[in-house]
Amino acid sequence: MIYKLTACIGKSTYKTEISNDRYLLIADEPESMGGKDLGFAPFELFLSSLAACKAMTMRMYADRKEWHLEMINMDLNLEVQLSHQQQTTFINVNIELIGDLNEEQKQRILAIADKCPIHKLMQHPIVINSNLVNK
Repeated sequence: MIYKLTACIGKSTYKTEISNDRYLLIADEPESMGGKDLGFAPFELFLSSLAACKAMTMRMYADRKEWHLEMINMDLNLEVQLSHQQQTTFINVNIELIGDLNEEQKQRILAIADKCPIHKLMQHPIVINSNLVNK
């Protein structure tokens, strides 16, 4: 499957409109970074993809197993650590599973969370090609 988005930024400092032809999303930088804080910052959008994918994957699995998972709450944070040799990004995901689940079920759901497509994507090399186009 191929996913496509468009992104547009005008003269308004950092406010970026992102569309998939069905929905519009606003991204911006916080005021401390010179933006107007009108939407999610880029790193927050990055984390939100992981959060959504993990939540959906866990929900699908629990539903398929007919387990009594009432709610999933997650707290995510991202920290970039720079060194002389490389940059390392640490993402921490704390997951709370609410429902009538035993410890074995909770551990299985946690393992399934790490199998979501975005988690896998983030763990493998990614090639990004940026090209200028004239329309």
